[in-house]
Amino acid sequence: MSHPDTPAARTPREVLTCYYQAMLDKSPDDLADLYAVDAVHVFPFSSPGFPPSFEGREAVRAGYRAAWGASPVQVEEVRRVTAYETSDPEVIVAEHVVVGTLPTRTTTFTVPGLLILHVRDGLITRVRDYMDGLGVADARD
Repeated sequence: MSHPDTPAARTPREVLTCYYQAMLDKSPDDLADLYAVDAVHVFPFSSPGFPPSFEGREAVRAGYRAAWGASPVQVEEVRRVTAYETSDPEVIVAEHVVVGTLPTRTTTFTVPGLLILHVRDGLITRVRDYMDGLGVADARD
């Protein structure tokens, strides 16, 4: 029998919760550990400093380690707008708003986004990550 914390026991909704927690913790290892070895993470709307995709778990780990490590942004909150179950039990679509701070600002900023997660056996196999590129650029300025 699987333990609830093992990947095979996680539902797409539980993986989404872990995904958001990794964002809050700014942990590229916790995030990458949610992915299958050959997973693909796609950014359909390009943002400055982000490649169009990461191919494989270790590319996700390296990419987020570089991006989060170089960024002074601190994620304060991930507001979960809604999550949609789909007719495919391996797919969940989630709307969210990331609220963050920068050491150089006295105010917070927000970046809306949408994730389409494909989860098989408790691991992410594919992500389409739609971030507000203008919001990301504004947060960096």
